[in-house]
Amino acid sequence: MIDIFTQNWQTILNGFWVTILSSVIGLVGSLLLGTIFALLELAPSRSLRIIGTAFVEFFRNIPLLVITMFFYVVVSSSFKIGGFWSGTIGLILYTSAFIAECLRGGIASVDAGQMEGARSNGLTYTQAMTHIVLPQGFRLAIPSLGNQFINLVKNSSILSFVAGFDLMYQANVISGANLDPFNTYIIVGILYLLITASVSWVVKRLENRIGKEVIR
Repeated sequence: MIDIFTQNWQTILNGFWVTILSSVIGLVGSLLLGTIFALLELAPSRSLRIIGTAFVEFFRNIPLLVITMFFYVVVSSSFKIGGFWSGTIGLILYTSAFIAECLRGGIASVDAGQMEGARSNGLTYTQAMTHIVLPQGFRLAIPSLGNQFINLVKNSSILSFVAGFDLMYQANVISGANLDPFNTYIIVGILYLLITASVSWVVKRLENRIGKEVIR
């Protein structure tokens, strides 16, 4: 295993950084998009609620591979996007649907009196949601959001199907060249574990910090 890493360390690290880059972009993009559609699902307007629910149900019930291949095969025929962006956009759309549900649940768990109290003090619905309800919803949703972020990192391996040059793609290349898939994929598994364990650690620290603030 050590020999494989020393012989292919540059290729492995290149894939490692591509995986991290795709995961970070996917995390930020899916969090923003998920927040928007979670708010739409809870909006006072029935039309907005239908739009939010339709988005969530559509992308939550379609396999990630299908979404990614749509961008890689169909969209790329009109717009020049390679495997990296096809996979990353697929990750954003797919994960944002699950994040929207996590946030919707968190927001719905906030006491209804918070919104009523904010409105009675002169805040508009948008102001009350943005400044009062949404921050509390985020706090309540942190554990489930952490799970989705970890899933996003693991799902980033979808890039390997569309030549996204991620960690899994490079592992397939190395495995095909040295005919030693066992040790190659152990190395890859360790690197994925390193990323997901780091995400898990950050989420737990954030959860503990917010918990202490609430106690105070």
